[in-house]
Amino acid sequence: MPKSKKNKIIIMNFKEFAESRKSVRGFLDKPVPKKLVDEIIDAAKWAPTSYNTQTWNIHVVTGDILDKIRDGNTKNTLAGKPHVRDFPYKEDYEGIHRQRQIDVAIQLFEVMGIKKEDKEKRMDWMLRGFRQFDAPVSLVLTYDKYLEPAAISHFALGALSYGIVLAAWDRGVGCVINGQGIMQSDVVREHAKIPENENIMICIAMGYPDPDFAANDVRSTRIANESFVNYLGFD
Repeated sequence: MPKSKKNKIIIMNFKEFAESRKSVRGFLDKPVPKKLVDEIIDAAKWAPTSYNTQTWNIHVVTGDILDKIRDGNTKNTLAGKPHVRDFPYKEDYEGIHRQRQIDVAIQLFEVMGIKKEDKEKRMDWMLRGFRQFDAPVSLVLTYDKYLEPAAISHFALGALSYGIVLAAWDRGVGCVINGQGIMQSDVVREHAKIPENENIMICIAMGYPDPDFAANDVRSTRIANESFVNYLGFD
């Protein structure tokens, strides 16, 4: 918790702030200054990390470099090239996890006016992810390959990602954590000049939210604590 000069704990309404954050999928055509991105990272890097190892790297891309990544991602996807990530993963969710994924997709499609039978609009929506949601900035998060199997580093990068989206939101900048953007990892690696000794974990699309983009009004829900929390030994 933050402390005053007299070492007294300052109470902040973190819950209210955290609940105000939402994923932003539509951005203004407005650059985000390098200085602001650096301030966001400077705040986020205080995320917890095992033994203070800080096993993370961030490659921040914008402009022509990001456009080349968008183009390569899109072309490869439309050509049917299989998705490739730098680490094993499973995202074939089942049961309630799959249902939550469907529920938020339904919300997004409804506000965007995308009908189930409209294959063209559904395809365009899918490609938005591979285009990094047309955001002006993308942060590519990586870790050193020698750490594989890197579950602890994945945990650290997850904490860093949450720190980034919160720090950005605090400064009026929107983000969406974007798995599709790195599903053609060779494209991202080539244009972002990511060293071969690093594995790409995830990317974060970042920019100023477009207030007229309907999907930005969608807010996902969270289940009640009793659905996933077990308390033991309390009175």
